[in-house]
Amino acid sequence: MNTTHPSITKFTAFVQLKDFREPTKKEYVRYVRRLGDHYQCDPATLTEDQVRAYYLELRQVRKFGASAMKVARCALRAFFQDCLRIDGWTVFGDLRIAPPQTLPLVLSREEVAALLQAVHQLRYRTLLGFIYHTGLRVGEAVRVELGDLRDPRSEHPRLHVRGGKGGKDRFVPLAPAMLVELRAWWKTHRHPTFLFPAPTSAWRQPGNAAPPAASHLSIDAVQNTFRLARTASGLPAEATVHTLRHCYATHLLEEGVPLRLISQYLGHRSLETTLIYTHLTPLHEARTRAALDVLLRAVA
Repeated sequence: MNTTHPSITKFTAFVQLKDFREPTKKEYVRYVRRLGDHYQCDPATLTEDQVRAYYLELRQVRKFGASAMKVARCALRAFFQDCLRIDGWTVFGDLRIAPPQTLPLVLSREEVAALLQAVHQLRYRTLLGFIYHTGLRVGEAVRVELGDLRDPRSEHPRLHVRGGKGGKDRFVPLAPAMLVELRAWWKTHRHPTFLFPAPTSAWRQPGNAAPPAASHLSIDAVQNTFRLARTASGLPAEATVHTLRHCYATHLLEEGVPLRLISQYLGHRSLETTLIYTHLTPLHEARTRAALDVLLRAVA
């Protein structure tokens, strides 16, 4: 069942008034529509107990993780409280979502190299290397445009990351060697806008007058390519494209780049979010053990 009830139509218009990212707007509406489909009725007619039971269904039966539960809470709260103006419900405050406490997987530099070598198509190998070099989220990387490369011929080239998570812009430094790779890649397609355009038949037909790709490379295509390369290089199944972002932060920290700068490059709202990478650096642990050994000898 996928009926568009009047309240869902109203909510769709409501979220357009908000300063949400487009994917967030779509997710909010999708969660409300799924709630209506679950009870096979207009979700505006549901009681608080029914919404509470639905949350239990998501958590206990469908095994939603913390991230999905957080979106479900925000979406339904926006629908019932902000859009429908229902007061007095406590269910949204009662729903507690503990943040995950697991440490992210970080690959060694040799493992990252093996992964990239297992990618045979130039566009994907260049993009994945670009993500590792900049720490971008995959959605940010595929959207990069030529105009985002700032000061490319200066001694301090950088990338303008537009509309990152939370709608925030930031700048990320680029190494000259990366710019050389990006120029070489761009010359294979010469798209007027996108650095990583979606593939078209015109790529394989020199002189073809077909128009350039209308969009950038898809996130799904990048993720599928990563999974194939991960298997081919024998890396852990837990590794994802996002793992390259963790590798970027951890390896920069090992090279002595200040944590506060890394936090800015990643686009973190708080330095606390970046502190997790201090637990993922074997090099720092080795230095700590050496320092502890010095202290121990001093009091022996």
